Amino acid sequence: MRFCSTKAGEPQVSFREALLRCLPAEGGLYVPSTMVDLRHFFLYMNEGTTYPELVAAVAPALLQGELNPFAAGRAAESAFDFEPELIRLDEQYSILSLCQGPTGVFKDFGIAFLAACLEELVKGEGGCVGAGAPALAPALALSAVRGDTGVSMARAFAGRQGLIPVMLYPEGPIRGLDPADFVPAGGTIIPIQVKGSFDDCQRLVLETLRDRDFADRYAVTSANAINIGRLLPQAFYYLYAFIKIKARVKGDIVFSVPSGNLGNLMAGLYAWKAGLPVHGFIAAMNANGRAHRLLRGASAAPGEGADIEPGAEQPLVHTHSPALDVRFPSNSERLRAFCGEAPAVLRNMVFPETIDNDATLAAMRYAWERCGELLDPHSAVAFAAARRFAESPQYKGHVHVVSLATGHPAKEAALVESVTGERVPLPERLACLRKTAAPIALIEPELDALEGAIASCF
Repeated sequence: MRFCSTKAGEPQVSFREALLRCLPAEGGLYVPSTMVDLRHFFLYMNEGTTYPELVAAVAPALLQGELNPFAAGRAAESAFDFEPELIRLDEQYSILSLCQGPTGVFKDFGIAFLAACLEELVKGEGGCVGAGAPALAPALALSAVRGDTGVSMARAFAGRQGLIPVMLYPEGPIRGLDPADFVPAGGTIIPIQVKGSFDDCQRLVLETLRDRDFADRYAVTSANAINIGRLLPQAFYYLYAFIKIKARVKGDIVFSVPSGNLGNLMAGLYAWKAGLPVHGFIAAMNANGRAHRLLRGASAAPGEGADIEPGAEQPLVHTHSPALDVRFPSNSERLRAFCGEAPAVLRNMVFPETIDNDATLAAMRYAWERCGELLDPHSAVAFAAARRFAESPQYKGHVHVVSLATGHPAKEAALVESVTGERVPLPERLACLRKTAAPIALIEPELDALEGAIASCF
């Protein structure tokens, strides 16, 4: 499997280079330039196949020799002591729950496999992947984080040989980390707080990756979704859902995907390119989602990523699903590249739906009262869109919709309880996420300050 920049079809690079370099020299983001047909794997897998077994079987074929079956097996087993859960509600609907990881959100799956892959790829090189890196230096996975994403990275990278996650937090409390795991205390993580916003953190990640002297000296990559190595493994849980449900449904399968930055949607489209027999994807957005133009296969100027005209800024409205409050999706560039390859396919396979607050709450109430399932508001956006799609005259009785549940309901316990009347128990694995911690450094949002803070740890 080869990868190229969204800005240029050449040169094509290996998965290893795309994973470790993260950003193409030509600009843009890495996307698959070729795709492997995986149908002979998942068409013959069945409900008894575990998630690690699926990943161990599919990853070597997908990566074509860059990760051999033994390495893939090690990576899958070390990454996943959790797996998705496919819940069939009735003849029309199922829910793919992605809340089983250490922080109860879908990101746990992509981050866990990325960390395991990185460890396999740096083995045998003294933990050093940069051309100018000193001997025995670790590879640094530099990422902008907020909420529980930092915890997910800390857990995924814990104990990994030759890897250190560097996590940039915006202003505000940092939760869920154990100071004993910090590098100054002998651990393997470096949490740094930036005097600024999450956008400042993201900008610093990009500036550091583009500072090739520093990036090579410290073998810097990223665990953010700009890294194709984090996004691509999200395709695995679409394949997993299919093997769990294929023998039990009639008609076409459609996935309903909560869509903010469009990463989950892109992963589903890559799964389709690998042979997943799916009728299409519902891009479920809240009132702030503005990507309809792109999702309909229309062109958009670079940087727009939405259906609004340049300069026609509209204020964000309050929603119950803030993770989907995205006007300019970070994966819009990948979507434009996909659209450029097959605009007709995109128009016929991606169905955007906008769900407002009232419809979100109604979906939460319906899921509990009629199906016995508690949904967080982001998952409820997808479920509301699934019901609207499946009940339309064109598709009623002809499709089975698998709705992605991307966050544990306990993470929005107060809202879930107020809507359903049901108290949401907090799993023990999520209880530690409430504990606050201090970063090892507090820096100005400047590249020199960040590089100095990193260098001081070695």
